[in-house]
Amino acid sequence: MSRTILKIERLTVDDTTQMTSERPALDGVRVLDASRGVAGPLAGMALGDYGAEVIRLDDPSDADLPGSVAWHRNKTIIPRERGSALVADADLVLTTDARTAAALGLCLDDEPPAGLVHLHLPLWHDEQDGLDPYTRDRMVSADFGAARRQTSFSGGPVDEVYPFLSSMQGAWGATCGIAALVEKIRTGCGQRVVVDPLHGSMVTTITTMLVSPTEPLPATTVGPGGPNPTFGTYRCADGEWLFLGALGSKFQDIAFEHLGTTGIIVDPRIDGVRERLYAPRNRDWVRARLAEAFARRTRAVWLEELTAAGCPVSLVGDRDDWLDHPQVAALGQRVELEDPLVGDAVTGGVGAELSRGGLREHRARIFADNAEWAEPRAGLPAPLDALPTGTGPLAGIKVADLGTVLAGPYAGMLLAALGADVAKVETVTGDELRVRGYGIARGQRGLGINLRDPQGYDAFLRLVAASDVVLDNYRPGVLERLHIDHATLAECRPDIVTTSITGYGADGPLGSQPGYDPVVQALTGIMKAQGGSAEPVFSTLAINDVTVACLAALGTCAALYQRAAGRGGQHVTSSLAVAATFMQSGELVRYAGRPAAETGGRDFPGPGPLSRFYPCADGWVRVHLHSAAQAVDAGLLPEVSGAEEGADALAQLIGTAISALTSAETVAAVTGAGGAAVRARDFREVVNDPELLADGHVTELVWPDGNSTFLPHRLVTFSGHPPYPVMRATGHGEFSRELLGEAGLSGAEIEELIGAGVVVVGEPMHSVVGVGYR
Repeated sequence: MSRTILKIERLTVDDTTQMTSERPALDGVRVLDASRGVAGPLAGMALGDYGAEVIRLDDPSDADLPGSVAWHRNKTIIPRERGSALVADADLVLTTDARTAAALGLCLDDEPPAGLVHLHLPLWHDEQDGLDPYTRDRMVSADFGAARRQTSFSGGPVDEVYPFLSSMQGAWGATCGIAALVEKIRTGCGQRVVVDPLHGSMVTTITTMLVSPTEPLPATTVGPGGPNPTFGTYRCADGEWLFLGALGSKFQDIAFEHLGTTGIIVDPRIDGVRERLYAPRNRDWVRARLAEAFARRTRAVWLEELTAAGCPVSLVGDRDDWLDHPQVAALGQRVELEDPLVGDAVTGGVGAELSRGGLREHRARIFADNAEWAEPRAGLPAPLDALPTGTGPLAGIKVADLGTVLAGPYAGMLLAALGADVAKVETVTGDELRVRGYGIARGQRGLGINLRDPQGYDAFLRLVAASDVVLDNYRPGVLERLHIDHATLAECRPDIVTTSITGYGADGPLGSQPGYDPVVQALTGIMKAQGGSAEPVFSTLAINDVTVACLAALGTCAALYQRAAGRGGQHVTSSLAVAATFMQSGELVRYAGRPAAETGGRDFPGPGPLSRFYPCADGWVRVHLHSAAQAVDAGLLPEVSGAEEGADALAQLIGTAISALTSAETVAAVTGAGGAAVRARDFREVVNDPELLADGHVTELVWPDGNSTFLPHRLVTFSGHPPYPVMRATGHGEFSRELLGEAGLSGAEIEELIGAGVVVVGEPMHSVVGVGYR
């Protein structure tokens, strides 16, 4: 493979096309990618996907990672020793370990040079050089509670076959890095941005990482299909699996009618009370009755019948087929590259589409002996006359969040964590998940308003005129019916950024269908891959919901950067289907001869006896040993046993030894022998960790009535801003008067709207007993 010295060329546009409509959002931004693992390279990919010039320092650990074909697209890769000369003219430097950062002159104890954004996404225990990126991700899952929260038959921790936590650390890291670039272009100020593995884990597990001091954690011994029998997996007469998405009475009634199980809802044990369907005393017999009904007919018949009746349902698909699905083509999520190492390759697409700031074409990675920036870094912009004050780089940015249930409100919460002033705009009846989903809608101010009323609509348009971003997660067509689509809102605020989240996008064979996280998990192959040859696994992580929220925030920040550069507003879109593609970026990559992506199994403990979960005397521990000899050195195998033993026998021997040890003793023994190990903690242990409480990762949220909840708090650290206060959930209409007043309505106008029932005014939300969404 020949290497050359490259000068990266800036993208050009047709003379007949306005520059403002064709230049990528991050055009001219210079990124030096000195990262390792999954999170850093994926963050660099996201920056390059929006037009940043990305020069990457080569790393031999990429060699065996098929995902690098996707993660390093649009990058020029040069030897690591060439990196120091590029720092001075970079806008953003991306690192994942302290040694590399120091070698580039970016000591973590000092502020970065003026005007530079240093995005640091540390690896879990980066001093342990022998850990591959997927094992690190599994250690994070064990250390910070995700593995213990997955439902299963046994109730023990489950190893994920996807590096979801690392992927989210990368996506959220890129979002935070772009937000810092927004601040830089507005104020001239750079800073260090740190998104560590716990930050990535918290952003991913936000829907379940909610702990009451008085309530027990949810039982996880409900099987891999999840706790709700009308929202889970079933096997049909032909042995094929489907996912039934009958969440809510409307869809449950449709399903019961077609399955011939209407007797369930009138059974005395249920007696018409829907919540009793998934109560521990009922869910097993309800699931058994539904399973019996599904087993009478083939999957194809059930899919056709239930879909025609309007009930959400999906086949449990194979991820190897997903990039060939017509919906993927409709979403523009199939990217074909001619990679210099593996030849013709296919990868997934961009996490969020920009109407005016997207990259039109992607190129494969390029290897060179050296590279230069397209041009020296421009001088810092003149600071704004009035610098915004706040606790994050988006201080002064106003967001109207129309989102409901999960993905929309969570996208608003993530923007609030970046310093934006976010209004949660609800109907007069309120968001249906506003109480149960309090953990994913914090940091916002509540406004209850009827947009279908002409006066309410006019008041909302005045709010839009005072806003920078309008966010929604309506189904396709709703924005147009409500006359709040991008074109209409741009008449109120010409440079508005609008962001929409859907299930499957607006076009294609699935474009009009409602989207549900687990339905998309099933369709795109996530469930089947985790279950392997056993039952499909419904991920307790609301993985597509939380990912699409993060991708919406990512695209919004990219659009805000383009606007701050003077190139106007635009429309941003993402979907659950895109999120599922993005989070399988390493597994979906195709090329001739690629190693098969890993699959799991029933209550999957790990890929082998040397790397898996084991029960110990005081709980569970995740162990990773590089060889049987290390297990002998750790005292977990007798001298005469080891490499000659089969996998099952080896696991039995190691398991027997560990069962007599505490987790602390196991960790000491394994790490002392050169391996890696960590106690598998549950969320109660994590949120009560004194160190994590002290540094602000987690916090105790005290409600107005004096009760409390322990939950994630600081999702990112910005060296240029003080920590933000504890984000709490807003009451329905709690800030209606205040927000409308800020939008320019007079007191008399506001009181008239309230008196007419067009606007709701409410009280702060009081304590919510319970532990999250799923």
